[in-house]
This record gives sequence, structure tokens and C-alpha cells, in this order.
Amino acid sequence: MTHPAPSSPLASDAVAALNESERKRIEAKSALFAPPTPITEDGRRELVGLSREELADVLVEIGEKPFRAKQLWHWIYHQGVTDFSRMSTIAKPLQAKLEQHFIVGRPSVTTQQTSKDDTRKFLFRFRDGQEAETVYIPDRREDRGAVCISSQVGCTLSCSFCHTGTQKLVRNLGAAEIVGQFMAARDSYGEWPSPKGDTPRLLSTIVLMGMGEPLYNYENVAKAMKIIMDGEGIALSRRRITLSTSGVVPMMDRCGDELGINLAISLHAVRNDLRDQLVPLNRKYPIEELIAACHRYPAASNSRRITFEYIMIRDVNDSDAEARELVRLIRGLPAKVNLIPFNPWPGSEFRPSTRERLASFAQIVMDAGYAAPIRMPRGKDILAACGQLKTQSERQRQARATP
Repeated sequence: MTHPAPSSPLASDAVAALNESERKRIEAKSALFAPPTPITEDGRRELVGLSREELADVLVEIGEKPFRAKQLWHWIYHQGVTDFSRMSTIAKPLQAKLEQHFIVGRPSVTTQQTSKDDTRKFLFRFRDGQEAETVYIPDRREDRGAVCISSQVGCTLSCSFCHTGTQKLVRNLGAAEIVGQFMAARDSYGEWPSPKGDTPRLLSTIVLMGMGEPLYNYENVAKAMKIIMDGEGIALSRRRITLSTSGVVPMMDRCGDELGINLAISLHAVRNDLRDQLVPLNRKYPIEELIAACHRYPAASNSRRITFEYIMIRDVNDSDAEARELVRLIRGLPAKVNLIPFNPWPGSEFRPSTRERLASFAQIVMDAGYAAPIRMPRGKDILAACGQLKTQSERQRQARATP
């Protein structure tokens, strides 16, 4: 699919029409991987992941007033309470009634590993037995850090440099499972109630950069982020949330219009022929369309730059000529470039760029006026670094199947 360049109103209308058609196709395909209904075996409804309106509706269904939703929202998302009997502003008879009909859950922790650099990786198990990984990456200098959240069980993109991409897509995660990863990580660090105002947050940012392509599960991701951004609950600012995509162009436009969160692009190559190999999605949405979508992204500004993630692979995409082409591609965008040395994983044919290549590439980008930090891998000893996420259960199954 090749879009006309949006240089005129007619061309812009054509892009919008094509994007709308493509969005419908993506949403229809996403529905094939829908998460299970958030109902427990004993018939209780999960409250985490419901919008405010849905929370009010389920309360009305059991004969309660809609205003109770505000009370519950506070206890669930501000206080982090999972036990109705601890919700002290709710009368005991209603606590018992809520317990009868509902649950405030979390994904269960199958394994939890902490790296020597204090990165912490969780393997979470959901009610149907499926699992996904979540990583907390603490800042090296301050008491804050990023929670790297998964949006799917497995991944559909099959990027050749990415360990996560070697696990096939099983299903999308539901809003409850996406929000639940962040809430369970906060449980681990005891960061409840939600810090308010200028109070420092240990878990200060979210990056949708774990397992899966978030824009192929947009409805659930968007619902989860709206819950997390709600000012009376977790209250994390949209400026503290970054969605990383390999370039699902039609959904980038929708994300910008509806969520306005920060955008990171998994670029990794500056030529279509190479990016077709490294990021197969490029065959559908080539670099030119991806960059045009970045120019359209409404939340981009000098204070909120688009981040271009670039895995540095030795003798593949790390030449000075490619650095100069990268600068040409992002010219005119409020942008920064994260240079990430390739993280080796068992069975991969790639190697990380040398220090000299990293330094030379970074210098060319910086000389053009763009920040180009070299992001040294974190959590390598527990396979928590970028591109290394793959559930332990999947690794164990493969090990058992290998003679």
C-alpha cells in the first residue's frame, strides 16, 4: 500500500481514506486474537480494566447507585487495594456484596528476577495460563524508573534481530492485563497510594515496549492508558507514557488524535531494502510512509520529541553513510535518536557494533543537532534487555522439545 504524499488537501484526504480503510482491516484482524472475558471461574467480574462508565454500569446491574463507582475507582487505582474489606469508606454490607459479585485482581507472578544492575523482570501469568514479561528499569542517578509493559502474548512482527519476535503471537492482552502489569509492579515496590502532584514516583514512566506490537492491540492499549492517565487514580501524565511501534502507520494517526502520548519508532534501518529484512512490517508501511506519519503526529513538539530507536548491528546498519541518511530522514522533526547496541541472544546471527562504530555514528547524528545517546543494555544477565523478552515458559517448552 503506497500513499500519495500529503502535499495537498486532496492528497491528505486520500491518505485519510486509505488509513481509515486500513484501520478497519487491522481492527478486524485484532479481534481474532481477542483476550478472554475477564470473568473468574466462579462467575465474578474483574473490575480492573473497566472504564469509569463501565464500572458505574456493573454497579447498577447489582442494584447500587452509579456514584459508588467513584469510591471504587479511588480504592482500586489510587490506594491500590484489592480486598473489598479494606475499603473503609464503604459500608460492610456493601463490601460483602461487592465481594460476592466482583474481584480486584492482579496477574500472578510466576517468576521475578532482579539483575545485578537492579533491573527487575516479572513473568506474569494471566487467568487462562498465558504469560507475558514486564520489566522495571530504574534510573541510574535518581529514584525513578520506567516500567516496560507488554501488550500481547508473543508478537506478530518477526523482526529478525529480536528475540521476542521468535515467539508467535498467541493473543492480545486485555485492558485489565495491561493495567495489571503496572499495578503489580507497583505492588512489588510498595508504591501505594499513588503519589500526587510533585511527589517523586519510583515507577515514574511507562513504555509500551515489551512483548508485542501495541498498535496491533490498540483498543485494549488505549483503554488501559486512559485508565492509567485518569487524574483521580494512578494519574500518570501522558507525557510520562511512551508507545513504541514498528510503524503501524494508520494506527499511529489514531493514537496521536485520541491519546496524545509520546511516540517511539523502532526504525533500525534507513533503507527500505534493509528494513524489509530487519522489520518485515516495512514491506507494508515503508520508511517514507512512516516518516510522513511522524510529521503528522499531533503530540510531537520540541518539548515532546519523537524517539527513533535504532539497534546498532555490526556491519549491517552502522556505517557513517547510514548515520547521514538517518539525519536526512528525520530532518524537520522534533526528534531524538536512541542508539542501542544489539543484545545477543542464543541462535542469533547478529553481533553488536563496536565501540568505535557506535561513537562515530552518534557523533554524526549529534553534529546535525539531534540528541543521540548510546543506550547501554540493562538487565542483560536476566534477558531483560531490549529485544530479549520471551517468556520463560516458552523457553522451557522449546528446551523440552529439543532432542
